[in-house]
Order: sequence, then C-alpha cells, then structure tokens
Amino acid sequence: MHIGFIEDTHLHGGTQIWVSEAAKVFINKGEDVTVIAPLNSWVAIECSKAGARVIGYDWDRVVSKSDKFKKLWIDGLNNCDVAVCTVHPPRNGFHCAVFGAECIKQAGLDTVLIPKTGTIVPEYLREFYLPDDSINVRIISITDFTRKYLVDNYKIPPKKVELIYQGTEVERFTSSDKNKAEALRRYPLCSTAAPVLGSVGSFEERKGQVVLFEAIAKLATSSIPDIHLMLVGDGPDEEMLKAKVKTMNLEKNVTFFPFTNEPNYIFERIDILVLPSLYKEGLPNVLLEAMSMELPVIASKLAGVPEVVFDGETGYMIKPGDQSELIDAIIKLSSDKNNYLQMGKNARKLMEEKFDKRVQFNEFLKFFHKITGK
Repeated sequence: MHIGFIEDTHLHGGTQIWVSEAAKVFINKGEDVTVIAPLNSWVAIECSKAGARVIGYDWDRVVSKSDKFKKLWIDGLNNCDVAVCTVHPPRNGFHCAVFGAECIKQAGLDTVLIPKTGTIVPEYLREFYLPDDSINVRIISITDFTRKYLVDNYKIPPKKVELIYQGTEVERFTSSDKNKAEALRRYPLCSTAAPVLGSVGSFEERKGQVVLFEAIAKLATSSIPDIHLMLVGDGPDEEMLKAKVKTMNLEKNVTFFPFTNEPNYIFERIDILVLPSLYKEGLPNVLLEAMSMELPVIASKLAGVPEVVFDGETGYMIKPGDQSELIDAIIKLSSDKNNYLQMGKNARKLMEEKFDKRVQFNEFLKFFHKITGK
C-alpha cells in the first residue's frame, strides 16, 4: 500500500511528530510513504530522514492554486492509495484538504482523501472535512468528541467518520531510575523546587500560559513558596512570556526550556503536567505521554481531554481560563501524596490498555486496507 500525508504547516507540534513517527512505522512495515509538505518544514525534513518520498512546495505561493502547484501535488498523490490530510487553518482562500480534493478530481485519481482532525474550530467550514462528494473522502477523528461534533453540527454522514485514537509510545514513555538521573542532569533546578510543574507545547495565547503564571504567582506568595514551573517549547509568544515572568517577579519560580524531541526527560523531571489551554485542543499528545509516565495531569476541559483525564482518577479537569480551579487542582495534587501516586498508576494503566501507539498504528493500517480493499 502507498500511504500519503499532507501537512500544510511549518510547525513541529504533536500532530507533526505523529506524522513523522507514522511514516517511519509504516515504512518499516513495508509500506510506501509520500509526504506533501512545505519546503524545509520540520515534518518534511523528519519524514525524509525516515525514508519517505517528500514533495516540497512553496508554502507562501501555493495559495495561488496555480497549475504549477496542482501538477506538483498531483505528482505526489498519483500513486497514493490514501492521502491523510491534517485539517489546518485556511489562509488567503486556500485550504489543504480542499486543494487536495481538487487535485485528485482533476487527475482522476483513485486516491482516498482522508482529512484527519481532533480539534474543533467552529469557524471552520464543512468543506474542510468533506471537500467534494464526487471523490472518495473518509474522515478520521482522533477523539470521540470531535467525531460527534462533525456528525451533529456539520451533518456529515456517520459512516464517513472513523474514530481512531492516535495513542502514545507506552514503551518509550516508561519511567526508569536511569532516565530520572539523566533528567536531573539535563534540567537542573533549585534543590528546594517543589512541586515541579511542567507545561509543554507551543508558546501561544490559546495554550493559557499567562493564566498559569497568575496561578503560580498566587501560590508562591501564599501556600507553596517553592512551586516551580518548567515551560518547555517555542512559539510566537515566547518573548512576551519571558517579559511577563520578569514583570510578575517569577524568575525564581519559572524556567524556560527549548522544544525537545525527547520529552520523556521532561516528564521524568516534573511532578505534575499542566495543560491550561483556553481553546482549540483535540487530544494533546503531551497528555498521553505524561500519563504513560505515571504523572497525574491538570488540563482544561476541552474536546477530547475528558476521554483520558478522568476527574479525580487520572488527574483534574478545570474550566478553561479558571484560575481558581487551577490553583485548587495544584494544591490537591501536591498535598495528598497517596492520592497523587494512585492517580499516576491509574493514568499509566489507561495508557497501557487503550492508548498504546503500537496498537493504534495497526488500527490506522487496518482502516486504510478496509477502505481501499488492498
């Protein structure tokens, strides 16, 4: 089977990491893989390293939808039995799933277009998910929340939408004494820092880092003076967030670390993962990875989060932007050691039983074979 991926972004977030991992796994299983992505983008580079055929295009100029770019995409899609397209934001009248459908239709390809999503953005159009009824389109949702939303709100036929959880690398994200020691070496903090919170992801407004800073500021001046936050990642708000830490006098309580391809060491170093997102989430990989490492999590109640964060069992959910609920959750997790440890065990068990990526990659392949008959 020939599997295609369309990634219209330069980002290197959870979705792009999954695509690069999927390309490697599928190639190792004997499948052919083609990736259509912006020239020199992170996902293009990583998938090329994995052995995938990469079709690179000019991200700025592709919005013209000219014959030149149609020819390029058609060349990439030509031999693909399926083409999995992450539903990214539209830009200047261009949308990758819609353009992919146009290319498939114009060339008369048998390729099954598969828009894939876990994030609901109400402003998105129905055609981003089901761009053309005259070609074969199936949708993969990585959360049940999203699947139901597509069916109920966009009136997409249920038979068109398949729920497949992405999962995480449970074997890789397993805590060990050796890795804990390495994490302490890589990420030195003040010896009195406790509890150590971790926030991993893009530095942008929707991730709610400012709300987290405000919660830490209150806790540091009241009940938990040694609380510490490891903020890991990069993004458009990085300089603003660093300035915010200074103006809030949080230099002793917040440390910035760059994006890493080895987040398991971050999880070895922290006590609690916090994901205080304000909007636009699916089922974040970082939650699954941390839970696999037996870490309780605190996360905003958005989209697919309730499908893994069982309140009071594997962590705590909070209302997006609710500082008081965030503070309360941090206090509860840091003050009851037995409850903390039990939540970590519950989280690990859930990942082992339902979210092992090795199993989930096979589920994706089974689905591809089913819809193509190959």
